[in-house]
Amino acid sequence: MILELADWLIIISFLLLTLGIGIYYTKKASKSTEDFFLGGRNLPWWVAGTSMVATTFAADTPLLVTELVVKNGISGNWLWWNGLIGGMLTTFLFARLWRKAKVITDLELIELRYSGKLAEFLRGFRAVYLGLFFNAVIIAWVNFALAALLHVFFDIPEEQTIFYVAAAMVIVVIYSSLSGLLGVAITDVVQFVLAMTGCIVLTYLVLDSPKIGGIEGLVEKLPESTLNFFPYIDFGESNGSEILQNGVQMLTISLATFFAYVGVQWWASWYPGAEPGGGGYVVQRMMSAKDEEHAFKATLFFQLAHYGLRPWVWILVALAAIILYPNPAEGKEGLGYVMAMKEFLPAGWRGLLLVAFFAAYMSTISTQLNWGASYLVNDLYQRFYKPKASSKELVTVSRVATLFIMLFGLFATTQVTSLKDAFEFLIEAGAGLGAVLILRWYWWRINVFSELTATIAPIVGIIFIRIWNSGFFHTSQVFDNVSITDYEKLVIQTEKYNQIVSSIQIESPYSLFFILGFTTISWVLVTLFTKPTDEQTLQKFYERVRPQGSWKPIRESLKLPKPKNSLPYMIAAWFVGIALGYSFLFGIGYAIFSKWTSFGISLGVFVGSILAINWLVKKISEE
Repeated sequence: MILELADWLIIISFLLLTLGIGIYYTKKASKSTEDFFLGGRNLPWWVAGTSMVATTFAADTPLLVTELVVKNGISGNWLWWNGLIGGMLTTFLFARLWRKAKVITDLELIELRYSGKLAEFLRGFRAVYLGLFFNAVIIAWVNFALAALLHVFFDIPEEQTIFYVAAAMVIVVIYSSLSGLLGVAITDVVQFVLAMTGCIVLTYLVLDSPKIGGIEGLVEKLPESTLNFFPYIDFGESNGSEILQNGVQMLTISLATFFAYVGVQWWASWYPGAEPGGGGYVVQRMMSAKDEEHAFKATLFFQLAHYGLRPWVWILVALAAIILYPNPAEGKEGLGYVMAMKEFLPAGWRGLLLVAFFAAYMSTISTQLNWGASYLVNDLYQRFYKPKASSKELVTVSRVATLFIMLFGLFATTQVTSLKDAFEFLIEAGAGLGAVLILRWYWWRINVFSELTATIAPIVGIIFIRIWNSGFFHTSQVFDNVSITDYEKLVIQTEKYNQIVSSIQIESPYSLFFILGFTTISWVLVTLFTKPTDEQTLQKFYERVRPQGSWKPIRESLKLPKPKNSLPYMIAAWFVGIALGYSFLFGIGYAIFSKWTSFGISLGVFVGSILAINWLVKKISEE
């Protein structure tokens, strides 16, 4: 597709604005690592929260949502909507704790909470593993999505797209290495507004076209079940999709799988961006907030915007794609979004939507670079190599680390298909770790051996299941379809492009239950049969964070009075927060489709939830 002058002016203006913001905040970011990686811990909640939302909006996100909707209808989004449950847990039980901890990275918490050489090893190992290797693979997937988009939209030969991706990364590394997190967060806000504006414009143009005829035409042309917000729960054992007319399917899951989604996966499994109790760039934004109140509000805003506000503009285009481009080839369902861009965007608007996609890409990559550099500098270089390094030196090293991660991520992009299996295995191996990450805040007895065991045990369980299924132990396969998780695949494909993204679908829940049970028994036994964390370390942690839960021996050793128990109010706020999030999500959907009775119910639940949360938060503060 050929861009006109208006398109190029929009794209160039956006790039200049982004670089300008980076240059503007360079001086402030140069003061210290706290300024470079946490924006001086002075971000207002709306900047920190919007930055979280922008980071999770990558170039491939609308295409993934399109594939889910084309294959399974609106209900297909439950493959990621279930994450709201864990997100609200992080909001009400952990956001304030992270801000109180006053660490620069979440890995720094390891040595604040645990003691001994193993704690040092765990912190250093994860700094390299997550900050460099795992981070590079994530960057590679995001880069690959952008390359595929460029190939489809501009007909750029696939072997040349790597050079365009490299140019985009250079722009990102310039402003992110100059301005640190503060510049990244401010550009995230700008980029998110631009990205959503472009998506809204596309949605309007597609729905307003004669081929669709607005919302009314959309509803008339689609099977009713395609518009259902909830999956069909089969009380048998089958998972899959019920095939409907026009090749459209409806998400169908077994009762056991439904329980795995709603009752297990959101807290038991670890994967980037959805760590139980918070982690990675989400925690980085919490710790960059002005205070505990701003950290809480930022995280709450993130949950509402991420799950409720953003998806509908993508879902509507995806529904239109079912009508406009029926019966797509397997693996190409997500391309309906790009085809709508090419067909319906006039001059000027093409540039705006391309800016939207570049903004989504840049917000994700800039965060991955800054967050990864924080691990390499704070948890590796300063902690183990040069503890007494000056602030100036650490900031310089941070900028070098940002560039190094960019180059490593670019190399990983060229190897992305060969890394697929290893990446999937590492994601699978996160099952069962979540319980320890949650309980380390609320039970003093959790120690470094608990976390190491919870990290290793799922890998052992996966290997056992795979050996069992191979028939090594028995001729029959007791576990059917037992890989812990299977990946709902988004393929941005013309000839050879195949991208796997991290939207996770449980194909058979019984393997998840097995891994979770094995892991839990393992880490509980190890915890009980190993020594607790050094008392002095626990005292330091308790004095700084003042967590609720089971901390009586440590509190008494400090001769501190028993605090009032606010945990019941926090748990109640979590449940109400879930109701708030889903009523917001579905309320918008019901309004779009003029289901006013359901909208009224959702609105009532939403308003009631706000009032209840306001009361509960006050009670928590009083305690």
